[in-house]
Amino acid sequence: MARMSARDDERWMRRALDLARRGLGETNPNPVVGCVIVKAGRVVGEGWHRRAGGPHAEVYALGQAGAAARGATAYVTLEPCAHQGRTPPCAPELARAGLRRLVAAMRDPNPRVDGRGLAALRRAGIAVTAGILAEEAAVLNERFVMAARLSRPFVLLKAAMTLDGRIATAAGESKWITSAAQRKSARALRRLHDGVAVGIRTVLADDPRLMPEPAVRRPFHRVVFDSRLRLPVGSRLVRSARRAPVWIVTTEGARGATALERHGVRVLAGPARAGRVDLDWALTALRDAGLWSLMVEGGSELLGALLAARLFDQVALFRAPLLLGGRGSRPAFGGPDPARLADAVALTTRSPLVSARTRATSPAAAPDASYELFYRAPVRRGRMR
Repeated sequence: MARMSARDDERWMRRALDLARRGLGETNPNPVVGCVIVKAGRVVGEGWHRRAGGPHAEVYALGQAGAAARGATAYVTLEPCAHQGRTPPCAPELARAGLRRLVAAMRDPNPRVDGRGLAALRRAGIAVTAGILAEEAAVLNERFVMAARLSRPFVLLKAAMTLDGRIATAAGESKWITSAAQRKSARALRRLHDGVAVGIRTVLADDPRLMPEPAVRRPFHRVVFDSRLRLPVGSRLVRSARRAPVWIVTTEGARGATALERHGVRVLAGPARAGRVDLDWALTALRDAGLWSLMVEGGSELLGALLAARLFDQVALFRAPLLLGGRGSRPAFGGPDPARLADAVALTTRSPLVSARTRATSPAAAPDASYELFYRAPVRRGRMR
């Protein structure tokens, strides 16, 4: 059998990555994964992870390949799992299929896997290669990869604002600063995340539903930061809580949880900091409850508090060609006032998961320039000059 060259490996891995992208928005909180099985220079099976709780990419590819998988090479965008989750582990299935070789783009950063799947395949006598298009694979699953390294979800801060950074007039009028097309893009951006979060003032002012568009088949969580449990039981969020999960993060001792829980709302209560929900605790609690990525849409105080605490990973700015002006108009990012310019948070357009030579782009990047996407810039050690 002819040996695969490095160029062949990249070719088939790119095909696997293209397949994986088809699962974006539906596999959360799991990563998207693609698999291609190649024998004698042709594809004999392929598949992708289509929805959370459903068969993994490897299962689809093996089912299509059948007996042709014996002696073939499998290309997988993420290390096959070796533990029992909602579905059986894939590594033993690949071993039983009689593969000659497995090529993985990257190891799975989830501590439950992280090398165990590749080790199991090597023990089964399968030649394993890892690291082919690793950065491209990491960016495709950036929310999953970065959350695996944190004790909190991956957090994207989203703001819709004027060119001078305002989200509302002094009187609170905000509908609509951005265009209908930009609002549609924002609803589509929600699909990449496990859920969306807002502060209680946004709910009281706008009574939003906070659903993604197009709709997703997997659970999509709506989260409200509400330190005093002011969420009205008649709000659209509460009325739809049994159809799509609504969670409230609040402070211990806040009254009103029972009435909300009767309507299907989940209440997470924890410590307060300066009378408000402790953000470190809240994000850790959400991660422990199963949320690996969160898109935070406002309001100003919640965005500003997360910014000041450096509890975010990505920023999406939807800017309208308007100048509002005025000292009382509301800024996109409120929170505490920084004392020095050095307290500003540096941003970059390059993912922290890639090097300068990689052209891989985030799946969250706007396909139509309707918004700008940034990452938190790495913190540089030493004194700034």
